[in-house]
Formats: sequence, structure tokens, C-alpha cells
Amino acid sequence: MNATITKSAGMGAVLNDGAVTFRVWAPHAEKVFVGGSFNNWSKNEISLEIEDNGYWYIITENASEGDEYKFFIEYEGEVLARNDPYAFEVTNSNGNSIIRTLDFKWDDEDFKMPSWNELVIYELHVGTFNRSTPDTVGTFEDVIAKLDYLKELGINCIELLPVAEFAGGISWGYNPAHPFAIEQDYGGPDAFAKLVNEAHKKGIAVIMDVVYNHFGPSDVDLWRFDGWSENDKGGIYFYNDHRSDTPWGDTRPDYGREEVRQYLRDNALMWIEKYHCDGLRMDATSYIRYEGGGLGYDTEIEEGNILMRDINSEIREKYPHVLTIAEDLKGDSRVTDAIEHDGLAYGSQWDMNFVHPVREVIEDTHDDGRDLQKVVDALEFTYSNDAFSRIVYTESHDEVANGKARVPEEIQPGDAESDFAKKRALLGIVLTLTAPGIPMLFQGQEFIEDEYFQDTEALDWDKEKKHRGIKKLVSDIIKLRTGVTEGGKGLRSQHIEILHVNHQTKILAYKRFDSDDTTQPVLIVLNFSNQDFEDYGIGLNENEPFDLRINAGNKIYDPAFSQLPVDDLEVVEANTDEKKWTGKVNIPAYGALVFTKP
Repeated sequence: MNATITKSAGMGAVLNDGAVTFRVWAPHAEKVFVGGSFNNWSKNEISLEIEDNGYWYIITENASEGDEYKFFIEYEGEVLARNDPYAFEVTNSNGNSIIRTLDFKWDDEDFKMPSWNELVIYELHVGTFNRSTPDTVGTFEDVIAKLDYLKELGINCIELLPVAEFAGGISWGYNPAHPFAIEQDYGGPDAFAKLVNEAHKKGIAVIMDVVYNHFGPSDVDLWRFDGWSENDKGGIYFYNDHRSDTPWGDTRPDYGREEVRQYLRDNALMWIEKYHCDGLRMDATSYIRYEGGGLGYDTEIEEGNILMRDINSEIREKYPHVLTIAEDLKGDSRVTDAIEHDGLAYGSQWDMNFVHPVREVIEDTHDDGRDLQKVVDALEFTYSNDAFSRIVYTESHDEVANGKARVPEEIQPGDAESDFAKKRALLGIVLTLTAPGIPMLFQGQEFIEDEYFQDTEALDWDKEKKHRGIKKLVSDIIKLRTGVTEGGKGLRSQHIEILHVNHQTKILAYKRFDSDDTTQPVLIVLNFSNQDFEDYGIGLNENEPFDLRINAGNKIYDPAFSQLPVDDLEVVEANTDEKKWTGKVNIPAYGALVFTKP
């Protein structure tokens, strides 16, 4: 192990036997001091000693847990007050670092991360998910208050938008100011640990969204941390040439510096080791591996690839149950390929080849224009020869903002609760929950939340009361998917067979099945037209009966839905779709039917 990594093992403020070791990386500093509430904020009383490779340290008995502090760095006649890059807690984004350990009381020993083929992810934003009052920011405690709701829905994994300390109190979280600290407005470290612990006790995994493609850009003490910089750039933590530029500021980390890669690696492991998180979703990974995010003729950043490979390799070796997810959105199997195949070794990645074509088809205002082949291609697409190497969804924080809205709002702007909007939005949800891949919903999607996502607007829980039937429908499908209810094992398999595609009627049917256990196949029939069909024929390879399990257009889910009676699949010996057997069924307009074996 080289000296750099050895020194990084005790970075920040480490308490041990009544003393605190302060260690910081500041290779261009002439002198470094630490001061705080323990020494009246003296800027020159406690001097750190220089180590190898630009590290400074001191062991002092003057400081203790809970004390506030900063480093004071002398560089070319200036004294720079800097927060600790490794601070586990800060008073606020432009306040002071706080000395603290992360030794929480855990009682989640019995929790086991669900198998990845059983996951259903629910993406949520702490600040808006469940606000106590409309004019306050949501907190970790507010999320805890809804864990029973999520468990009842069938969710077994939540994915949180970033909670690292950011500038101000209202944000999506993608402007991290202090990557190791937990946002105080959400409740800070103790409240976050409590959320993870309580989620685990209810059988719900926690995936954390982390941002390594840029920092800040505001309230970032890493900027010119030890005073040095080149080309009017950011200094030791950042590229000091054109590679620093990102769409979110001039703050791309310098992945070429071993110390910076170590800093990001240490951060990734903190979420797993200190907070018991079950996965990491890495934001905009294409901007870690390409200067321009992989658009057109772009220059690759091989150092960024090394960073991601190293983090994923270490996590896979130490914590094989932990799922790392890339938001890459370039349709590139290399992201999830194994390292021996020149891959980056992510467990899964958000799939642009599902969300974009599926949304295009269900949002089209004309039935005649719906191209079912796009849906077929979306269903059959895989990365790295593994169905679960992709996250499938129709809504995420990005897909319902930045000029785009919630799916029902896009279908019928201003009238997201119309029959058309609800039924076609449900087509997207059924596709998501029955497709090969790891399905993900965005907060409120299960009760037809409308408009678009804003960090200033709370989720409208009145809609949950109004659309309880639709929430029940989503829950029924989720529980079949996860195995809470029997008969849906085929949905947790790698395999799909497209049985029927009719571009005139806009009917699509496919079967999910496990090739090693054929006892629980699932048949899904979708109608992408506003026309009822009676006694409709779908080609089957075998004389296999199917019972109706879920009719998404049933009035039990919404009083305005179809009155067309739908029964179990009747199988007759007749040629359809070049198959010997035909399944006969009634299909409501914009209907979604799910069948399982009797």
C-alpha cells in the first residue's frame, strides 16, 4: 500500500482515547493550524506537523466530541479558513465543521438486502416527500413516518436524492458542498442513521444518490483549498485546465490525483460502512468518463474510469450485496460489463432505452401514431447480457422536471386526472413493473401526481386519498413482482417472449418466464388504443390456461374505468400469430391485463 492511501486512513478529525487526531491534505500550504470552540478559535495556537505527500496532522487533547473547528492554512501571506473536507457534520453549508464519531445504535442485524431481481425501487426527495407543513422542508423523520405506507405499497427499496450538505435548505441535492456531512435541514447524521435503521427493520433497503461528477458549485471550501491553483481554476481537488468544466460549474474533481480518487472512494464507503446503506446511485457518470458527457466526438477521461472501476471493484469484493447504479444514459454496456471485459463493473444502470421510447409511445396523442415496435425493443433490451443490469422506469426526478412533466400531465396537460391520462400512465407503470430489469417508481407516481417536480413543492398527499384505488392497483402488481403474493416468479426472471404484436389494433402481449422453473409464467396483455376488443385472439405456443390476476382497467381501481367484463384466458386450438393455440380474451380500451397460471 502506498504512502498516500496509508495517510488517508485517518483523515479529518478522529477521536481516540480522549484525544483528537486532525489530519488534512494541503500540499501547497506553508503552515497549517486548527482552531475552534475548544481554543477560542485561535488561528495559530495548534500547529499541524507536515507528513509525506502534503499531509499535515496533530494529536491534541484540547478538543473533544461536539466541538466546532476549522483549519487555518497559510499560503503566500494569506490565512485561509477552511472546513474539514472529511467533516462528518457541519453547522450549515457555510458554517463550521463539527468533531463527531458516527457510532450509531443499530438494531438492523436481521435485515438482508433483497435479491436484485426482487427489488422495486421508490425514488424520493427528502425535502418534498412528506412535509409536516407546506412551508417547511421535509426531514428524515418525515420519511420515517411514511415507511409503513411504503411497505404497504410493496416497496422494498428506497432511493434518496442526495442528502450530503448542500448550499441553503432547499435543493434537489445535486450541489454538494460537504460530501461527508449530512444535510442539517433534513436532520443531520443521527436522523439519517435512524431512517436507515427504521427502513431496514421494515424490510426496506436504502440506496443513496451520490455526486462525484462535480462539487458545489457554491459553499465549497474545497475550492483552492490550500491556496494554490492554476489558470484561475479550483486548485488541488479540481482539474486546473479545460477538463474542470461541467454543466453544473467549473468544478469537476481531478480524477488524475490519487488523493482525490481516494477522497471519493472514502466517501463511497462511508455510506455503506458508517450508515449501512445498501447501494449507491452515482449521478451523471458520463461526465466522469467523458469531458462533454459523451455527446458526439467527445474526449474520454480514463482517470474517471479508473475511479469508478476501483470503487465498484472494492465494493463488489467487500460488500457483494451492495448495488451500485450508474446514471449514465448513454445506452452503453461497458458501464455494467465486468472489469475483465474492460467494463466499469456497476451492478446496474438507468436505462434510456426504456424510459424514452415508452414515454414517447404512451404520450402520443394519436393512437395511429403509436409504434409498438419501440415498446418491444424497450422490453427486450439488455446490458451486459443481464436483464437486471438496467433500471426501468417512466418517471424519475430528471424525467419529470427540466422542461418535462409527470407522465399523466404530459399525456393531457392541465387534466392529468382524465381517463386518458390515468389509463395511459398506468400502461407505463405496468410495463415498468413487468419488464425485465429492476423497476423504479418516482414519489407520488402511484397516485397520479401531476404537474412537474420542484424542490419547493411538497408531494400532494390529498391525491393519495383521491386515488387510493390506483395506488391499490400499483401495489397489487408490485407484490406479484416481488413475491409477496404467489404466482409471479416469471417476473423475477431474465426471460421474456413477445407473443403478439398487432400494429393495427395496437395490442401487445408478452410472457415472462423462468427457464429453470416453468411453473409460474406471467402473461401480460396491453391495449395501446382507445377501443375495447372482445374475444380477441393471442397466439400461444402451448395449450396452457391462464387465470386473470389483475385487470388495470377494472372499476375496483377507479370508478371511471371500463365496464367491459374480462375473464380468464380461454385457450382454443386455432392458429394465431403462426402459433397452434389461441388465447381468447376481452381487452378494455387502454387496458392492461396480467394473467398467471391457475
